[in-house]
Amino acid sequence: MLRKLYYLLTPGQRLLVRRIVFFPADLWDFVRGKNKELVPPRSMIYTGTGDFLKAGELYLSYFNRYGDLKPHHRVLDVGCGIGRMALPLTRYLDAAGSYEGFDIVETGIKWCRENISSRYSNFRFQLVSLQNDLYSSSGDKAAEFTFPYKNDEFDFVFLTSVFTHMVPEEVENYMKEIERVLKPGGRCFATFFVFGNQTPPITPKRYFTFPVDHGHYKLMDPRVKSANVAFDFDFLSRQLATENQLTIIDFIPGYWRDMERKEERDFQDIVIFKKGD
Repeated sequence: MLRKLYYLLTPGQRLLVRRIVFFPADLWDFVRGKNKELVPPRSMIYTGTGDFLKAGELYLSYFNRYGDLKPHHRVLDVGCGIGRMALPLTRYLDAAGSYEGFDIVETGIKWCRENISSRYSNFRFQLVSLQNDLYSSSGDKAAEFTFPYKNDEFDFVFLTSVFTHMVPEEVENYMKEIERVLKPGGRCFATFFVFGNQTPPITPKRYFTFPVDHGHYKLMDPRVKSANVAFDFDFLSRQLATENQLTIIDFIPGYWRDMERKEERDFQDIVIFKKGD
């Protein structure tokens, strides 16, 4: 019920509600001197749940284990949010490595520039104006967006909980752009909600289902299409991979399917794409 009420709000109202709800906790942290350096206030964190620092470290371990990330790589964070993934990378990437991130929420980009770029000159963040009915009410269409980077620029591209909030034509455009900016042999780490015959069975959960069926994709809420989106595995392997000269080299099912938590599994499904050498 709370999720449905939340989706009835505008993107701006959702951010405001979060600030109001978490303000007492932020104030209490400040009073007790529990504020952590390079960790944004809880009221500003609009992506992900759980411990901010631990989540970033966990994903870094996934990047190493499944994406073959190296310290000297040039990295692109698509939908970088408020720096949850960037922070552990500041300790991992060496002087030869670099990081680029972009996002559609201004508060997140501003915080990252003021707190991360100011300390690490090889970490850069860009604000892009794109429409998304979960996070932004205005801007250009994501289905027509061109990434502001050169061809064959990155060794590693990652998207955490981005494609789970985009509809098919937007995802297809992003994958075309990812193939363009990836170096030959480069890898893309992306999380999805995936269904289909080639994926493990899904144990239905009352609070996490996709009742709006459009064939190759399903929606959680018909009024907010970007709330949560699931895709058929064949769509990933054909439209996203094959048509963009990419290969799916790994698929790690998430625990959203059966709610059985394991260290090597994320809540969402992990898909690793590789660009041909």
